[in-house]
Amino acid sequence: MSALLEIDEVTKHFGGLCAISNCNVRIQAGSTHGIIGPNGAGKSTLFNLITGIYKPTRGDIRFRGESISGLRPGRIALKGIGRTFQSIRLLKTRTVLDNVRIAYDSQLHYSPLEAMLRLPRLGRDEEKSIEASLALLHPFGLADQAHDLAGDLPYGSQRKLEIARALALKPDILLLDEPAAGMNTGETADLVGFLRWVKDHFQVTLVLIEHHMHLVMSLCDRITVLDFGQTIAEGTPEEIRTNPRVIDAYLGGTEEE
Repeated sequence: MSALLEIDEVTKHFGGLCAISNCNVRIQAGSTHGIIGPNGAGKSTLFNLITGIYKPTRGDIRFRGESISGLRPGRIALKGIGRTFQSIRLLKTRTVLDNVRIAYDSQLHYSPLEAMLRLPRLGRDEEKSIEASLALLHPFGLADQAHDLAGDLPYGSQRKLEIARALALKPDILLLDEPAAGMNTGETADLVGFLRWVKDHFQVTLVLIEHHMHLVMSLCDRITVLDFGQTIAEGTPEEIRTNPRVIDAYLGGTEEE
């Protein structure tokens, strides 16, 4: 079965520094795939390559069999790849509703003239955007806070809002960069169930960078391990848990962070 997302022999140099070296990853549609490795292993660089923030020095990245290497981030997002960041990147002085509407509005097709003249199509599109945004916020439990400032939400709710905004583009695959960052043990445990719900409810493939090994091992179908920018292992959680090379490079013989 062909992969939904393929990273094929990808290398990324920053001057004399090689951040990613001949990296290979295959993400199957409908899976939850973890990317793990020590700090500095190249995990976030890999996400930046997938989403077009960086262009590979060598190699290719394919989504649904089509090369996306070198495309601008906006074009990659509209093709069906969404993303969140380790540090939450909301418009904190705008409302919860506005944060989601920004994603929906990027998909509207009214012309600059229609916007300037406030023609009927603009009004209809804005109504659709508001309705769709509220409908998306509802299952996340954020509809009642739609008109609150995003920066006033509790940390966990801000994380949910960031995920909701990413899902507004209706991605086929959602990249989550350390979704448990800043969460305590109880919040991290709750996150496992929440991400399972996101995957099933929105029928989206999940790829996550994460240091919390209990979360990765309980949530992911397959795991790729990076070390010094190279893929050193890929397999099921059980295969990764018992892989001597992974234990030496990262796990240190335990599943603790």
